[in-house]
Amino acid sequence: MRGLADKVVVVTGGGGGIGTAASVRFAEEGAKVAVFDIDAAAGARTAERIAAAKGRAEAFACDITDHAGCQSAIRAAEAALGPVDVLVNNAGWDVFRPFTETTPDDWQKIVSINLIGMLNMHHAVLPGMAERKRGRIVNVSSDAARGGSSGEAVYAACKAGMIGFSKTIAREHARHGINVNVVCPGIVQTQLYADYKKGARNPEKLDEAFRRAIPLGRLGEPSDLPGAICFLASDDAGFITGQVISVSGGLTMAG
Repeated sequence: MRGLADKVVVVTGGGGGIGTAASVRFAEEGAKVAVFDIDAAAGARTAERIAAAKGRAEAFACDITDHAGCQSAIRAAEAALGPVDVLVNNAGWDVFRPFTETTPDDWQKIVSINLIGMLNMHHAVLPGMAERKRGRIVNVSSDAARGGSSGEAVYAACKAGMIGFSKTIAREHARHGINVNVVCPGIVQTQLYADYKKGARNPEKLDEAFRRAIPLGRLGEPSDLPGAICFLASDDAGFITGQVISVSGGLTMAG
């Protein structure tokens, strides 16, 4: 893809699943990748994997729910790699229970990670991007935001909030040359999905039900997401902003 070589890319939740797959793909495109993860060891493994393939990456421990910590991590990444060109907000977490069985503590944690964390990261990178008059932001939401998902009420609310926020930031910062877009994964075989299945009486039957519901006939893999993410971060998407694309095998087909 055009325009990713030598760009500095921050990927949150880069230590596993979609975050690792996206970090590796950006490095393959020639980008310098800052792997952010609350699990320092997991982030380091992703960076080491990229380095082993002759790519450029540095790992940074970052709790995205901590505003000051996000600011500090961005400063460290820019000192090591240069000004941030691309931000991918991928980190997320959920607890899988019907809403009436959740607690205010559950809500707080889900909101802090999935919504406040995303706000913290935008707050850390937008001033610099605006000053430089360039930037790309790709926010990884969820098809739960577009169609709902049983057992994920608060998570779906946060991910829907991410979409509304992204569209607003896209409008506010278009004059600064900053493009903001959203990718919505469907059912992807990540640790989050594995945790979701723990609440099912018959996980294998759940897998089969989802396969039947997905027109392309299979569950998603982390490797299915980096193409869309990298495209929206590239020069090929220079005239695209404020948009939402589902990567779900056709499970949702929103206009």
